[in-house]
Parts: sequence; structure tokens; C-alpha cells
Amino acid sequence: MSETNTKKVSKKTKIHELTNRFIEYLEIERNRSKLTLKSYSHYLNRFADFAATRNANSPEDIDLELVRQYRLAINRWIDEKTGKNLKQITQNYHIIALRGFLKYLSKYDYKTLAPEKIELPKVSQRQVDFLDADEVKRIIEATDAESEEILHLRDRAVLEMLFSTGLRVSELCSVKTDMINTKRNEFTVRGKGDKLRMIFISDGAAAALDAYLKKRGGNSKFLFLAHSKVNKGQAVEKEMDSYGQKSAGLTPRSIERIVKKYAMIAGISKKVTPHTLRHSFATDLLQNGADIRSVQSMLGHASISTTQIYTHITDTQLREIHHKFHDKK
Repeated sequence: MSETNTKKVSKKTKIHELTNRFIEYLEIERNRSKLTLKSYSHYLNRFADFAATRNANSPEDIDLELVRQYRLAINRWIDEKTGKNLKQITQNYHIIALRGFLKYLSKYDYKTLAPEKIELPKVSQRQVDFLDADEVKRIIEATDAESEEILHLRDRAVLEMLFSTGLRVSELCSVKTDMINTKRNEFTVRGKGDKLRMIFISDGAAAALDAYLKKRGGNSKFLFLAHSKVNKGQAVEKEMDSYGQKSAGLTPRSIERIVKKYAMIAGISKKVTPHTLRHSFATDLLQNGADIRSVQSMLGHASISTTQIYTHITDTQLREIHHKFHDKK
């Protein structure tokens, strides 16, 4: 964000100090992910900086008027990268973090604003980008354009796994070879919120994965490896795993490049990411009659409301009613 958005404070306040304690609480007591900790720290230190410019340095200085001024400020802030105002959902993330902080302060008997007094504005339903069955097929078949056999087999298996399982890209990168039950074609993954869920692999994805692993060989614990053409397809240690150690495992960024590459080869003009294939997995299930609760479980959504973003594009009953009753003369 631009420096004109808010002034940087050189002196740290009591709110800054308690913000750091709250982040430590989330890490130790709530076992939140590193990404969540980073985001909350960013949002709350921004609030602490803003509060300091209004001479609000302690929890008791936080009131509805300060929050109103803060919301007005973030609504007017300009993102340095895009040159545009913050999206409404991003503004909401700031306020969600603030409410969580206030709940923490209340829990430890600090005198401050009651978190329930802060209301979140409604956010318009977001547009879901997904691929139809033909587009998914085209992307997978586009791997035939890769002349290096090991890369062709790996990339096909990556695409098949993304569409077959609905995994988040970070979850796919965390899967190890010894996690998969090859007889039942299933495994357990630890997703958001440190929650475990069962993942099922389709026959097509299982066949693609088996072909890749047989060709690859070796004893690597990682499911998908980084391969180098100059090394004739042998795995090379060049990328970092989630623990900061050198490994041959593909990173989320590597998988994003793979998806983008074959979408372009397939001639699909829309933006396609690993998450697009996750959306495609969900819509495919719903369009073929799966109930929304089952899809919620397979996606690892904590709330059914998150899964419901797909229902407006998969309601076959409405489509049938429209076809049956509309424009009948």
C-alpha cells in the first residue's frame, strides 16, 4: 500500500505489544497455519499503526468511532500493486482479524470494545471459474505435446490428480508416496484448520499416477518430483519443501506453471489455475447429482455456506423447470 495511506509509527504501543501476544496465542494455543499467522499479523499491525496516529495506544482506547474511522480509511486505501481500492472481501479480512483480536483481549479481561459490536458488511457472491468436462479433457490431453516422457507422465498425473481429488495445490504438494493406499486408491490429507479428510482417486488418475511412479522409480518420499531435461529426466534437488529443506518435490508455484502451460496449449483463453480444477471437481460432482454435504466434506470446507457458491451454476432442477415451462405456446 502507498505510504500516503497511513503514517508509519516509530514507537510501538500497547496495542502493538498485545497484537504480538495474540499472534503467539494463535500459533501455540490455536495451532493456526503460518499463512494465517502472517496474514493476521499484517492486518493487526496495520490497525495498530492506524490507531497510534489517532492517539489510541491501549485496548481501552479502541471504540466504535476509532473502528469507523479505520474502516473508512481502508475503504479509501490504494493497493500499490494494482493502483485500485482494496476489494470488499480484503477489507473484511482486516475486520475479521480485528474482531478475533478483541475476543482475545476480552478473554484475558482487558477493558476494550466488545467484538460483537462490530458488524461485517455483506459481500456479493463471488464468481466461480470452472472448466466443463471437454475443457478438462483438452488440458489433460495437451500433455501429449511434451516430448520428454517423464515430464509428460508427471504432468498428466498432476492434472488428473487435481481434477480427480479436488485438492488444494498446497495439499497436493504435501502428499507423500507412502500416504496413498494403492489397493483402495485413497489417502488422508491434512487440510485447512489442521483437519483431516479422506481423499479418493479416480481410476484414470490412479492409472496416470501409477505410470509416472513406475517410470520415475527411486525412493523419494515426494509424490511429484522436479525433473530436469538436461539430466535426462532424472530428479534434481532444486526446490524447497514446506519445511525449508532442499528437496526434489514440486512446489505450489511449479504446479501453477504446469497448469497454465497446458491450458495455453489446449487453447483455453480463460485464466486456469490449480484452484480452477478444484472448482471444476466440485461442479462436476454437483452436476452429476452429488449432494452438497458430501461435496462439502470432499472439499474440506468448514462451512456449508462456502460450498454453496457452486449451487447457482449446478441447479439442474431449475434448468429442467425452465426447459419444461418456458416459452411454451
